Amino acid sequence: MKPNLTLLTGSAIALAATSATAQYAPPPPTQPFPGFLNQELRAADPYWSNWDFGGLLRLRYEGKDNAGFTAAGFGGDFRKASVDNNNSYFMSKLLLRAGYTDKWWSAFLQGRSSTTTGDDRNPNAEADGPLDLHQAFVTVGNHKEFPVSLKVGRQELTYGDERLVGAFAWNNIGRVFDAAKVRWQHEHFTAEAFTSRVVIPDDNNFNVSNDYDLFSGLYITTKAIPKQTSDLYFLARNASAGSPTALGIGLAAALNGPSARDIYTLGTRGKSDPGAYGNWDYTYEVMAQFGHFNERAGAAVRSQQQEAYAFVLNGGYTFADSAWKPRLGLEYSFASGDSDPTDGKHETFENLFPTNHKFYGYMDFFSLQNIHDVRVMLTAKPTPKLSLALEGHLFWLADDRDSLYAVNGTPRGGFGNPVGGAGAGYGINSSYSKFVGGEIDLIAGYSLTKFASLEAGVGHFFTGSYLNSTFSAVGGSTSANWFYLQTTLNF
Repeated sequence: MKPNLTLLTGSAIALAATSATAQYAPPPPTQPFPGFLNQELRAADPYWSNWDFGGLLRLRYEGKDNAGFTAAGFGGDFRKASVDNNNSYFMSKLLLRAGYTDKWWSAFLQGRSSTTTGDDRNPNAEADGPLDLHQAFVTVGNHKEFPVSLKVGRQELTYGDERLVGAFAWNNIGRVFDAAKVRWQHEHFTAEAFTSRVVIPDDNNFNVSNDYDLFSGLYITTKAIPKQTSDLYFLARNASAGSPTALGIGLAAALNGPSARDIYTLGTRGKSDPGAYGNWDYTYEVMAQFGHFNERAGAAVRSQQQEAYAFVLNGGYTFADSAWKPRLGLEYSFASGDSDPTDGKHETFENLFPTNHKFYGYMDFFSLQNIHDVRVMLTAKPTPKLSLALEGHLFWLADDRDSLYAVNGTPRGGFGNPVGGAGAGYGINSSYSKFVGGEIDLIAGYSLTKFASLEAGVGHFFTGSYLNSTFSAVGGSTSANWFYLQTTLNF
């Protein structure tokens, strides 16, 4: 049994100087910092201004009580009895880069080391061995001279707020794609068309992309609507039957790709321009999906029509005349669930490749699938170097005839109660309340120097009626706690 969170806190404070970059952004450095080597080389000879050498070291210590994503998996989170689901671990992420930029082309190479110590998760989605290739791409084009450019190679893909496509930087590995991307930059809009295959982390082996999971899209950003930035996009995910065994038969599902599916997403996003409405701001995003989804039920495979949707509404007010410039925000996120798992339709929204850590609670329990999330946010900057964020969430199932989905997009416990009977574990049970629970998080970021920052955070999850019913026959449910301390060094 892991020691509880109270006992861990003392030792974790001693590691505050060795933690990592969260999705909550600490305040920016007071001045741009190119890196120590770049600084020296460029001062010695202007020729070196075409080159870029540097790196990032991110160190983080995390502790989790009653939701440690351990061998009990997502099926054991919040269970009170007969499960050791506490976990604490130290992780490091080292990124080293080299790049060169000429007038009409550029090249970029980035290696990564991602390791964890003391982590009980198995398989571990945040350990990837001492050395792997994170990014390696070539860009051809110069938007000052010609509107079109091409970028080919292993690269991060990020669009909008990263609700559907993101680099997942909070994760100790992150997410990259082997991709080709064409960008058309115009004075009134930008458009990017890409085709890609997601790279699957394979601990202590060279990471390769999933040849059976093709992800493509067109993403357009424009200022056509006054006072806001508008996005329009079409995304296609086409995974074939070989995806679940992309790295090999017999490996855990978490180490391979998803089941076969052809999911097409149409979406639009709007974000108000800074100051366009005084102290008020807003963001909205609406997403609809169609296509087909293959679902395995024992040895059989069912092909269903995909009919799903999601939307997000976010608004806030900044007290610009106050000393700390606090912003109070309110957000509502909704994603559809499957109203009838026995029919020929799959109505659960497909979350694609998101950075969910930024949106649905920093404790990383849920994804944008079959859920209502009401989020209240209060952020402030007591000093130019210190940022604070206090958030609260309330979660409900969108449809009680569908599962509760984990942050990685998988249903908790799958279809049917895994240990038998109502109240004995996760499954689909429409007799339960839809109220899952609530979460409260406090995050702080501090810029130590132009090249170093600290972060710390704590969270508490209160179980609701749905979770209480889920484990009512096996000892009941319990709330969860989480904290982290981290340091990021840019050099």
